[in-house]
Amino acid sequence: MNAKQRRNLIRIVAAAILLVALNLVEVAGVARFALYLVPYLIVGYDILLKAAHGLKNLRALDESLLMTIATVGAFALAIYDDGDCNEAVAVMLFYQIGEWFQSYAIGRSRKNISELMDIRPDFANVETADGLEQVDPDEVEVGTVIVVQPGEKVPIDGVIVEGNSTLNTVALTGESLPREVSAGDEVISGCINLNGVIKVRTTKEFGESTASKILELVEDASSRKSKSENFITKFARIYTPAVVICAVALAVIPSLISGDWGTWIYRALIFLVISCPCALVISIPLSFFAGIGGASRDGILIKGSNFLETLSKVTTVVMDKTGTLTRGSFDVDAVHSKNLQFDEKSLLHLAAHVERYSTHPIANSLRKAYPNERDDCTVEGVEEIAGRGIRATINGRVVCVGNEKFMSEVGAQAVHCHKVGTVIHVAVDGTYAGHVVISDAIKPHAKQAVDELKASGVEKIFMLTGDSEKIASKVAAELNLQNYRSELLPADKVTEFEKILSASTGTVAFVGDGINDAPVLSRADVGIAMGALGSDAAIEAADVVLMDDDPLKISRAIKISRRCLSIVKQNIGFAIGVKVLCLILGAVGVANMWAAIFADVGVMILAVLNAMRTLIVPK
Repeated sequence: MNAKQRRNLIRIVAAAILLVALNLVEVAGVARFALYLVPYLIVGYDILLKAAHGLKNLRALDESLLMTIATVGAFALAIYDDGDCNEAVAVMLFYQIGEWFQSYAIGRSRKNISELMDIRPDFANVETADGLEQVDPDEVEVGTVIVVQPGEKVPIDGVIVEGNSTLNTVALTGESLPREVSAGDEVISGCINLNGVIKVRTTKEFGESTASKILELVEDASSRKSKSENFITKFARIYTPAVVICAVALAVIPSLISGDWGTWIYRALIFLVISCPCALVISIPLSFFAGIGGASRDGILIKGSNFLETLSKVTTVVMDKTGTLTRGSFDVDAVHSKNLQFDEKSLLHLAAHVERYSTHPIANSLRKAYPNERDDCTVEGVEEIAGRGIRATINGRVVCVGNEKFMSEVGAQAVHCHKVGTVIHVAVDGTYAGHVVISDAIKPHAKQAVDELKASGVEKIFMLTGDSEKIASKVAAELNLQNYRSELLPADKVTEFEKILSASTGTVAFVGDGINDAPVLSRADVGIAMGALGSDAAIEAADVVLMDDDPLKISRAIKISRRCLSIVKQNIGFAIGVKVLCLILGAVGVANMWAAIFADVGVMILAVLNAMRTLIVPK
C-alpha cells in the first residue's frame, strides 16, 4: 500500500466514523447540514475538484460530475424535504471505497510488473587503471570487458571470459532454479550474479540487450487494447451522455405533467447514481492489466490485452520440434563399433579428433562426449567436404567422418544402424570402423505439455520439423501426436503452416524457438516464442514470449488467458444486468438512493474484487 492509498483509506475511515457519530447525536436545522458537510468534504473534496476541472476543460460528462450532481442534489432534497443527509454522504463514501479498491488492485498489478522491471541494471563495472568504475550501461561499447560482482545484475548481454558463478534468472523466467555459468558461457542482462566474480565481454549495446527488449515489450503492452476494452471505451462515450439526457427528461417531463417536482428530481438523481458505468470502465481494463501482470510474474510476457484475448480462443496449436518439444542440443546416444581394431572408446576418440575444429552442432556433441580430445595425437590435413563430412590424418592414418555417401566415396561399406537419430559413420584408411548415433532428446515435460493442451480443449496439435520422417515419427509416437509434418525446409514450413491455417475454422497458435521460426510466428493468429532468453528474433516476432524452455508454459499461458476472459465476461454480464434492473426500478420509484449506491458502488467493488482474481496465476 503506497502513501496515497494510505491517505485515502484514512479519509474513508474518518468520514465513516463521523457519519456513524452524526446518526447517534440529535442535531437539527442548519447545524445538522453543516456537520454532514464535514465528512462529505473529507471524503469527496477531490471528486468535487475533478468535476470542476472537467467542466473547465469541456470534459464534463465523466463519473466525477455525475457523482457531484447526484450528491449535491441529494443534499438539496434533504434540505427541501426531510433533512436526512445520510444518502448524500453515503453515495460519496461508497464511491471512494470503490475507487480505493480499484487503486489497490492496480497497485498489485503494477507491483508484479515492477518486479519484472527490476531487471533494469543501474550501472556497469568497467576496469580502469584506478580500479573498477561504475558507468551508465548505455555508455558501454560492444566488446568491452565488464566485471559483475556478487549480488549485482548482469547489465549487458555478453560472453564470460573469466570466472565461475551461479546466476538467478527468476525475474526473467519465473523459475527459481539457479544457473551455473563459467568461461565461454553466454549470459544475458537482467540475471543476478549470486556468488563468484565474473568478467563478461559484451556482445550487444545496452539498448539491444535482452533486458531492454523485455522492458520495452512490457511498457508497450498497455497500448494494445483488446476488443472488449475498445468496446467498453466506445460504450462509455455514448452511454454517459445518453443517461444524462434521460435523467434530465425523467426530472422534467413527468414534473411538468404532475407538478410533483420533488419526487421526479429525486428519481432522476437516483437514475444518475445508478447510471455511472464505473464497474465496466474500471474492472474490464483492470482485468486485462492484472492478467498480463500475473503472467509476467510467471515468466510469460504477453505483448498486449489483444493478444491475451486471442490466446484464450486458441483451438489449434502448431509446434516446431527442435527447441520446443526437444532440447535442441544434440547428444551422443550410442557408439557402435563394426571393426575389431576399434572399441567404442577409440571410435569416439577418432570422431572427436576429426571434428575438433568444426562449428557444427554435431561436432559440438562429439567433443562434449569426448572432452579430452586434445591429447598427444597429431591431427593434420583437416578437410571439410560439403554435404559429406570431414577428412583428417590422425597419427598418420586417414580418418573420414560423415554420411553414407562419404563412406561410399572413400570405399568403405557403411553398416545400417537400427537406432533412430543422426548417424555419423567413421572410416579409417578406407575401412569401415563403425558409427556414432547423435540424437536430440525430448524435453522432460514435453509429453505432459501435449496432454495438458489436449485436456484444456485444444482440438488439434501439429508438429512441424525439418528432421527425417524416421526421427519425426519417433518423437510424435513418444508424445502421442497424430499430426506431424517432417523433412520441411524453412520455406516448406511456412507453406505447410498456411495450409493448416486455411483449413482451420478457429484460432491458430504457432510455438517456435523464435530464431528460425520468425516468419511463421508472424503469420500465426498468435505467435508464441519458446525459450526466448537472449533471442531478439523471438521477442520481435512473437505475440507471447515464454522466457524459459519449459513447454508446460504453453498450456499455462492459454489457461491464464481463458481465466482472464472468463472474469471479464462475468463482470460485463453482472454489471450490465444489475444496472439495467436498477435503472428501471429507479425510474418507476421502486429503488431508493441506497439501492442506487449498491447499483453503482457495490457493483463496482464486486467487479474490481473479481478482476483482482486475475492476479492469481492458476497452477
